[in-house]
Amino acid sequence: MGRLFGTDGVRGLANRDVTVELALDLGSAAAQVLGARTDTSHRPKAVVGRDPRASGEFLSAAVAAGLASSGVDVVDLGVLPTPALAHLVSAMHADIGVMISASHNAMPDNGIKFFARGGLKLDDRLEDEIEANLGATRERPVGAAVGRMRTDTGIAAQQYVQHLTRSIGTTPDHRPLDGLRIAVDAANGAASQVGPEALREAGADVVVINASPDGRNINEKAGSTHPEQLQAVVVAAEADFGVAFDGDADRCLAVDHGGVLVDGDQILGILAKSLRDEGRLPGDTLVVTVMSNLGLLLAMKDAGIATLQTAVGDRYVLEEMRSGGFGLGGEQSGHIILAEHATTGDGVLTALHLAARVKASGRRLADLATEIPRLPQTLVNVKGVDKARTDDADLVRAVEHAESLLGETGRVLLRPSGTEPVVRVMVEASSQTQADGVAETLAAVVRERLAL
Repeated sequence: MGRLFGTDGVRGLANRDVTVELALDLGSAAAQVLGARTDTSHRPKAVVGRDPRASGEFLSAAVAAGLASSGVDVVDLGVLPTPALAHLVSAMHADIGVMISASHNAMPDNGIKFFARGGLKLDDRLEDEIEANLGATRERPVGAAVGRMRTDTGIAAQQYVQHLTRSIGTTPDHRPLDGLRIAVDAANGAASQVGPEALREAGADVVVINASPDGRNINEKAGSTHPEQLQAVVVAAEADFGVAFDGDADRCLAVDHGGVLVDGDQILGILAKSLRDEGRLPGDTLVVTVMSNLGLLLAMKDAGIATLQTAVGDRYVLEEMRSGGFGLGGEQSGHIILAEHATTGDGVLTALHLAARVKASGRRLADLATEIPRLPQTLVNVKGVDKARTDDADLVRAVEHAESLLGETGRVLLRPSGTEPVVRVMVEASSQTQADGVAETLAAVVRERLAL
């Protein structure tokens, strides 16, 4: 049996893989592991949030029951973005945070992710400790020792919005986004209310689409994984630009005034240069993953900004940022971490800071994005192969040959999937034709050499 926790919590098909029984047991196990780390002078406290998908209603109730039955006081925050939950763990002095969400996945999926005190995602050791406690026989509290449960009335959500808007200097007398028209695609997700509200509070004129969640339509042809609708709306509404969140709003992608997509790498580059110019980019360093486009790496080099690369996953980006004291990092998918204001990727926070940069610069987003060019990139997923044998000698030689052909204006990345028998072949080159050709050639070698 494989490890229960993946790169971002426990995730799977709701009510089949992620069940009420599992959620209840995870809540109880988390209480044992994370609750035991709290100050003994007070009873452990947890905050629980969810995205709008229907299964989140019963899964959040089950997790809360598991926590309370183990002596933890629980505050149900209702529907909120994942980064809001992370922020409120710290702001509300909670010992445990639990978010019920499958992020950008389709509605039938769901997931459970935990945060420790301070709003930090758990490391592998703590996750393994929780998993080891699943199903353990333990003495449960009784009488006055059981946990109490209450529902927040929306005050916490307003605190989060204020935190976001203040991060770009919003005050009653100063609305830094005045004069900007911004289109927002909320993916019928967790930021359907707080996303547009934060941008309006900061002064923007906001055009909103896909902000009517009904429990079933989250991420459905909407949001950061399906930006086509937003691209059309930005042009039709004559907006300065648009932003698209995913279901739990820890991602943000953008669309310029002409309907052209601006991805996470380009947003990272724009923010890195802005922070560097303001003297607020620690170490003049940006943390990215191995999947970030070579165009970003080259643009940062030209700008005098160092880049550090990690494994794919925002948790690994955050670990590198924390260990080195760096302030900005993220992924091409739009997970962007602004460490001065957040402990995890925050789509609404990213949108606000990108908008503030556009407004302060007096330039269009399209103009800023051209400074972070994207090299042509091809990704081929080779299925049904032995992903453990990517060190095959003939395959290694084929990769080395491809790298010599591409030179400094291209690169190759072979990455085994963490969840299925797939090897991902990613090639970047100076032209799309070259990228396609090299990728297909290497994919053929993978199929031949790693066939099951």
